[in-house]
Amino acid sequence: MSALKIQGRIFSFFALLCAAASAGLPKWDAQTELILVTVLIIALGVPHGALDTVFGKERFGLTSLGAWLRFTALYLLLFVAVVGLWYYAPGIFLAGFLVISIAHFSGDPEGDFPWWVRIAQGGVIVFLPMLLHPTAIADLFALLIGSLASQTLLTIMGHLAWPWLAASLLAVAYLTQRSLSQCLELGSLIILAVVAPPLIAFTLFFCGMHSARHILRTARYAQNTSFNFLWVAALFPMLGVAGLTLVAWWLSADHPIDSRLVQIVFVGLAALTVPHMVLVEPVRARGWIKGDNT
Repeated sequence: MSALKIQGRIFSFFALLCAAASAGLPKWDAQTELILVTVLIIALGVPHGALDTVFGKERFGLTSLGAWLRFTALYLLLFVAVVGLWYYAPGIFLAGFLVISIAHFSGDPEGDFPWWVRIAQGGVIVFLPMLLHPTAIADLFALLIGSLASQTLLTIMGHLAWPWLAASLLAVAYLTQRSLSQCLELGSLIILAVVAPPLIAFTLFFCGMHSARHILRTARYAQNTSFNFLWVAALFPMLGVAGLTLVAWWLSADHPIDSRLVQIVFVGLAALTVPHMVLVEPVRARGWIKGDNT
């Protein structure tokens, strides 16, 4: 069994376990949940993006200090542009973040599947929590961009939730005839997204599926599965993320802790996702084959 299939089985197990626990256990304190989610996303989710150094080196042949500095400057420029969009046009920022997240997450399934199956799976974690947890999503969006800015988006997501569930179940039916392992992954993700609290569901998906799968694919792309190789490749970017996090925490000192945590995590994820996709999506389109993708 391949490493990706093992990772998928592990994710499916914990997704179903989390859904079952969420249905039977009392809810956590909101602030405790936010702190836990923040720690897990930074520790287990962000590192997959820190491996963008691998793709930068392979795609653009970065060897000199000057080349790495130019690469870093362009990466940060895109980062700052996304943060600026959140500050000046929060509604557009959030809508755009959700759209690119669906597109990016659609690359998680392993195998050759139709675009609609991939898009259906990519949107599960975005739309299906609206079925049973619309208030929690509204509270989260209010902390992120404010209640007024999020109203239209929440209405649209509410209308799309049931059709998206139908499309996702249709994708499960399609996969039963083609890939039982992928069928299990999508089925468990649907249950997790519907049943578990939205932040917990997203964190488990982001860390246990998206990030873990990307790290395995990065190792395969670089033809180097050594832990030391991955650790060294991610070290300086993770130090940069830690520094930016501390700066953001200091700049938002006058905000309540809940909004500070939500904004740092999700604005940070959005700002990192844009340059990350610029690097990774061309490689994914080639089937994660190592080579010149410029």
